[in-house]
Amino acid sequence: MCKVRLLLAVLFVTYLAMAVPSSRTGLASLVLASERHSVSPSERYTGSVSCRECHEKFYKLWSPSRHAKAMQPFTAELAKSQLTPQAQDTVIGKYRYKADIVSGVVRENGPDGIKTYPIAHVLGGKNVYYFLTPMERGRLQTLPVAYDVNEKKWFDMSKSGVRHFPGLVPDEPVHWTDWPYTFNTACYNCHVSQLDTNYDLESDTYHTQWAEPGINCETCHGPCDEHIRVCQKAPKGTVPKDLKTIRGGRSFTETQNNDACATCHAKAVPLTERFMPGNRFFDHFDLVTLESDDSYPDGRDLGENYTLTTWLLSPCVKSGKLSCLHCHTSSGRFRQKNDPNQSCSPCHQKRVENATAHTMHEADTPGNHCISCHMPMTEFARMHRSDHSMLPPTPATTMAFESPNACNHCHKDKDPVWANEWVKKWRKRDYQAPLIQRAELIDAARKEDWTRLSDMLAYIQKKDRDAVFSASLIRLLRACPDPAVWPVMMDAAKDPSPLVRSSVIESLGRIPSKKTSEILFAATRDGIRLVRIKAAAALAGYPRFALKDEDKEALDKATEEYLSAMKTRPDQWTSHYNLGNYYLDSGDMPTALTAYDTALKLEPRAVMAMVNAAMAHAQVGENTRAEGFLKRALGVSPHNAAANFNLGLLKAEQKKMSEAEAHLHTALKADPKMHEAAFNLGVLVAGDRPSEAIDNLFKAFELSPNPKYGYTLAFYLHQNKEFDRASLTLDFMIEHWPTHADAYLLLADIRERQDKKAEAILLLKNALSTKGMGERDRFRLAVKLRDLEGSESGAQ
Repeated sequence: MCKVRLLLAVLFVTYLAMAVPSSRTGLASLVLASERHSVSPSERYTGSVSCRECHEKFYKLWSPSRHAKAMQPFTAELAKSQLTPQAQDTVIGKYRYKADIVSGVVRENGPDGIKTYPIAHVLGGKNVYYFLTPMERGRLQTLPVAYDVNEKKWFDMSKSGVRHFPGLVPDEPVHWTDWPYTFNTACYNCHVSQLDTNYDLESDTYHTQWAEPGINCETCHGPCDEHIRVCQKAPKGTVPKDLKTIRGGRSFTETQNNDACATCHAKAVPLTERFMPGNRFFDHFDLVTLESDDSYPDGRDLGENYTLTTWLLSPCVKSGKLSCLHCHTSSGRFRQKNDPNQSCSPCHQKRVENATAHTMHEADTPGNHCISCHMPMTEFARMHRSDHSMLPPTPATTMAFESPNACNHCHKDKDPVWANEWVKKWRKRDYQAPLIQRAELIDAARKEDWTRLSDMLAYIQKKDRDAVFSASLIRLLRACPDPAVWPVMMDAAKDPSPLVRSSVIESLGRIPSKKTSEILFAATRDGIRLVRIKAAAALAGYPRFALKDEDKEALDKATEEYLSAMKTRPDQWTSHYNLGNYYLDSGDMPTALTAYDTALKLEPRAVMAMVNAAMAHAQVGENTRAEGFLKRALGVSPHNAAANFNLGLLKAEQKKMSEAEAHLHTALKADPKMHEAAFNLGVLVAGDRPSEAIDNLFKAFELSPNPKYGYTLAFYLHQNKEFDRASLTLDFMIEHWPTHADAYLLLADIRERQDKKAEAILLLKNALSTKGMGERDRFRLAVKLRDLEGSESGAQ
């Protein structure tokens, strides 16, 4: 009845992006801006020096700024003025590293002898200096030692990126020579200007070039060749009406200014090769939100998140009145550094004028600064960052989730319980309650604790829901098997936030129905590119032959945008993995396999690409090759749940039941919430060990209450003569899936065996009167009812 069959891998991710150096699997942690500066021949860049003649004041402000020096050549002068000698070697495994800043090299001493790596470029400098060295195939690699500017110490660069997640095993450092630390791949785009990666996929080589190191004027103002031409042509003392440049600042809306800054200050997935100031952020990027463990459940930063995700949480930003340029100059400086409270004065004048009454701290102390409580500074990888959510201190969330709070940031000798008592004493309104409640929902969703499902769905539907929290919950709810999710998702497809809409559309692709198809086709016409390409991906397998002309045209255009987005970063294995998923969903197995093969050439340890390549081979009956990919995946990650699960099912098809059972057990042990593994394991052992089978089937149904699992559990309970448990399961099914004819028939059979024919007859009559019951099922139910009624009358 319940045949064990090879299923698609459970690790399907539409977007994977570049990860912060870490061995932790899952959603990527560092995602990058795209190559923005491919311009037509008529749009020529001229360099920052060309701006100096007319804009000397701004040039002098910009040139020493952190934007200008986001990357710079390593020089003897820089070494002498900014660095101190490295006193002790940095030990990484069997190797020792030491920077020689006089010679401009880093020396490696290990089993292979001594190697010398020249320092070519320097990144950063506000908190940390990172150093780049040229490697084979045109790569610029981040060297293993970095310099802490504040402490004036050298440190292990890779080790500093290890994240310590509450309740989870910490990361293992990624080796400095691995691709996450390749400058061309990982971090260049916000450190140099007008860059051409010039990556050749066939040879896996770079010929990377850029106009200037650092972020220059034209990054924010666009190419200036035409601007210079019209200004030089204008009569002396006149200003051309059309300056042929992007002015930004006061000529932009707050949103336009914020979107321009966000391209570098966001953990974002690139969708295009070019963003120009004035464009909309979500036309060019997707955003990582609180589905990532790099944020605490309350939205505070844990790992490296840059700024945009927390910025969007800010009530000030939501008002539409605040732009980055209110507090920061275009070169990144803090405008109100000498009097930070003036940052808040335009909107909060009364509180600023009487700050001590609001802060409860004495004047002229750090506690009396607005930013001390609303924008506390935390640290990751020795880099300091301010919390741009601007939310008030919440020691209660520290107590619940270990997230940082502003009170204990200053009062390090006290605990959050002490801080929470003061907060409750000072504020009559419990402002922490709604912040804790939404954080609890994120925490529960991350843990797949669906006892809070109704609260999660209610939050998504609230008029005053926060877009980041709503999108995060929608993404996390993809793991929830309860069908109650989908009506709420469908309603949320009309949400005003493109972040929310795009998250919904990606989710709806997993539930094929007429209603979801209508929503997805409407999304192919959405005004925001991010939503359109999510719709295109979701409709990858939709048959095109029956489409209306207007639907086909919209889908074709959205698909073109989607495929273009996936090809934006050809040097990232995830781009090819995502393309493989698209073609796998489309049924184009040869193209899918080519994409997975490319992904594995770029990252030979990409287990997800191996698992999905196995799925592609299995789809066309090439089980031997499928098995090869799954074994290859287990060679990299022996306890990987998806690889063990699918290999277990393949072994079952091959009638190698003991091997199948072993792999399914390993999958379930690796992921105790993998209901597919529990279900198939139950079916597999049912013939020999019915009690164990029932335990596994019950677990599967508990994890994912659906009619297939419920009926199978009831069937084996019936086979094992556990009629009462089987009846309870079938009663539950009939309540939740009232048109499931097999549930009625099996329950009627049980009632008949229990000599309760009258109850069985009444049950079947109720089934026949159920609205929505199919004609074929009505016929089956009617036949059974006729037989029962005949035997009942015969007995009389």
